[in-house]
Amino acid sequence: MKKYEIEINNEVYRVSVKELSADADMSNQQTTPEGEPQKNISKESTPQPASTKNGTEVKAPMAGTILSIQVSAGQEVVQGDTLIVLEAMKMENEIVAPTDGVVDEIYVQANDRVESDQVLLTL
Repeated sequence: MKKYEIEINNEVYRVSVKELSADADMSNQQTTPEGEPQKNISKESTPQPASTKNGTEVKAPMAGTILSIQVSAGQEVVQGDTLIVLEAMKMENEIVAPTDGVVDEIYVQANDRVESDQVLLTL
């Protein structure tokens, strides 16, 4: 796997690229007009929670800046409730509760810069 650093609009992104063999199964991928594989990314996808002994971790799906925190510690939430608004690539992304629960701890504040897969809070 090769690692690269890409700069787009003065934002630096680190990516890993893996070369696939010619017989790799690509039947579930779309291709670009040039015939290259393209990952099918859903705008509505949410990060999968990681269950820990302390609860469910809610992680940032991408690097960005925390615009607002919509919940507080001890607050009950239901699946789909907006927890945090994250700005990334000039878009506001709502980070929603993956399950019903109670907000245990919040690890970020408004205006914090976060990285992809960084734990934002636990339920």
